[in-house]
Amino acid sequence: MSSPASEARLEPFRLRGANFNLLVLRLLDPRVEVIVPALADQFRRAPGFLRNAPIVLGLDDLDPAAAPDFTHLTAQLRSVQIAPIGTTGGAPELRAAAQAAGLPPLRPAGGEQPVTAAAPEPAPAPAPEPLAIPEPPPPSGWQPTMVVDQAVRAGQRIWAQGCDLIVRGTVNPGAEVIADGNVHVYGTLKGRAIAGGAENRSARIFALNFEPELVSIAGYYAVRDGLGDAPLGKPVQVCLIGESMRFDKLG
Repeated sequence: MSSPASEARLEPFRLRGANFNLLVLRLLDPRVEVIVPALADQFRRAPGFLRNAPIVLGLDDLDPAAAPDFTHLTAQLRSVQIAPIGTTGGAPELRAAAQAAGLPPLRPAGGEQPVTAAAPEPAPAPAPEPLAIPEPPPPSGWQPTMVVDQAVRAGQRIWAQGCDLIVRGTVNPGAEVIADGNVHVYGTLKGRAIAGGAENRSARIFALNFEPELVSIAGYYAVRDGLGDAPLGKPVQVCLIGESMRFDKLG
């Protein structure tokens, strides 16, 4: 039997802060009847892409005067196994309409803090002595490279948060590898590779044998049918030039 003192120490829950990297679905058209069929078509060409993934809706490209029906959009996205959890960017009118539908605005980690009442300005301090400028630190939260020593099986999703990802085996069809930095596959890339998960447009994808279902950098993607003249079956580097993917043969 537990004592009354020990029972008093039991806690039903604890709250703590945490940062998560989430994919952003940029809405370029406010019409639900256009957005959802386009996603369904994407699923047909790249099975498993975004399935059951929590996503944030990007509102920066929408006209405030033509807000989507966010309630209907949320229901339709969930019907195709996408879980919208909030919004980013956009005009105040759009954010308010989304919040009324249960999609709160999310502030990126490390973004601006909410504005508070201004405190009286202190008297200016004396100028400090000049100091040597130290080398800039690495980006906040950046971690050592993640290395995966085996093949990534169908249905697996590996996310290298705040770092590059190296896979020393094959990424099989139906598997997904994601990194905030670069993705290196020292085997055959047959599944999906997503680099620059934190909107890092300079990220790249490297594969010794390039046969992907999908590749994406900083939210821009290309599926197998859209790879054009990419050198399939060869060592390839993928980079983002403007808003277009470029596929360069290595070696």
